[in-house]
Amino acid sequence: MILVENSLVHEDLIKEEFVCNLNRCKGACCVMGNVGAPLEAEELKILEEIYPKVKPYLTEKGIAAIEKDGVYVKDFEDDYTTTCVDGDKECAYTIFENGIAFCGIEKAHREGVIDFKKPISCHLYPIRITKYPEFEVLNYDRWHICAAACEFGKALKVPVYQFLKDPLIRKYGEQWFAELEEQISAL
Repeated sequence: MILVENSLVHEDLIKEEFVCNLNRCKGACCVMGNVGAPLEAEELKILEEIYPKVKPYLTEKGIAAIEKDGVYVKDFEDDYTTTCVDGDKECAYTIFENGIAFCGIEKAHREGVIDFKKPISCHLYPIRITKYPEFEVLNYDRWHICAAACEFGKALKVPVYQFLKDPLIRKYGEQWFAELEEQISAL
């Protein structure tokens, strides 16, 4: 583990390589799993505020799920997550273009309709954060649906932390990322 400010970064984020390959995986992380994407407390209010602007981007199934269950839900561990279609299918914010799953929130952001890009847990994937009272732990989440991303990352020689530079800076700031790189270069 590498200590950066009040977070511990697992060395797998440096050793393992990863670059999303949507042409191969088809955005499977948006449609597979048994719960929605983890949400941070401040994102709950954001989802409530942006939903009317994001709604036109969503599928009928996604809208129906959100109108039935809300813009977010509590999962079986009592954590907040994005709403899923039929409770356990794709994320209600998922849209499809050319057979590839994307985030409707992110599309609204790209088109300048909203300022919020998407939930940070989605932006950071395959990093998953475990929060403790005094610190956070950043781990690399291995999931078979990302095999193509692992292959692509190896071919391009891009470590997980480098692939996720922008979301890591979004979450922790530029100074944090600079300190992480400094710690890595000292290894």
